[in-house]
Amino acid sequence: MTDHYSITPMIQATIMPLLTELSGESDWVEPDDVPRQVVTYGFASETFGGFELEPHRHAKSQLLLVQRGALSCEVEGGLWIVPPRSAIWIPGGAVHAMKMTGALEGYGVFVASGAGTNLPAKCCAVSVTPLLRELLIRAASLPLFYEEGGSHTRLVAVLIDEMAAAKAEDLHLPMPTDARLRCLVDRMMATPAHRETLDALATRAGMSARTMERLMRSETGMSLGRWRQQLSVMLAVKWLAGGASIQQVTADLGYESVPSFVTMFRKALGTSPGRYMAERYSGLT
Repeated sequence: MTDHYSITPMIQATIMPLLTELSGESDWVEPDDVPRQVVTYGFASETFGGFELEPHRHAKSQLLLVQRGALSCEVEGGLWIVPPRSAIWIPGGAVHAMKMTGALEGYGVFVASGAGTNLPAKCCAVSVTPLLRELLIRAASLPLFYEEGGSHTRLVAVLIDEMAAAKAEDLHLPMPTDARLRCLVDRMMATPAHRETLDALATRAGMSARTMERLMRSETGMSLGRWRQQLSVMLAVKWLAGGASIQQVTADLGYESVPSFVTMFRKALGTSPGRYMAERYSGLT
């Protein structure tokens, strides 16, 4: 960790630059090296060009808020899709990988261990209130080495309280660890429109349908059919956030008609795809 007393006044006043597709390694300051409870930054790009972050970890916990677009994040046994007005919480030390495509805008905050007693212990997607969003924006303008003990510390304390109070969302897809099942679900994720029967999937995995279902429930808590439906919901949210039409998403997921897709989406998330995205983009400008 960086020695606090060796930091020059110029570095102490530095603000983490806004990260874009043009940012280089020199624009990034490793949050674990900053001796403060919170390090916040913004990111914005019209196209990250299919940018991926390989599996890595941080000592500090991390919250990523998406304002525009969507990103996917795989964290030790689970896949999360993060649409607008949502965020993902990644505990410190958890290995995670991210994929970003198309336009993306949001904020990230790293939180030191012990900064808040009520912060989640496990990875989760959470909804973002207007207050939490504004606190993140304000915190992103703080110097990396903000002065402690005054107004900046109070701002950080309120930010941590709001993160702890954020409500969890069901945008999580548990991933199996069994090699045969993982190969199977990876194929389903790569070709979601190819909707093979359960018997065909079991044959592909080299096991009986009964064994496949039992193993899938044991490893994910879901039947394969329920898992595939959750995958469809999460991919739909990601693609819609990226600007795809409902008709395009329906075709890309292999549904026979728009009404059948909309019915599935409504049962899963309690509202239609159009209303779901409209509510997430309202008030974000």
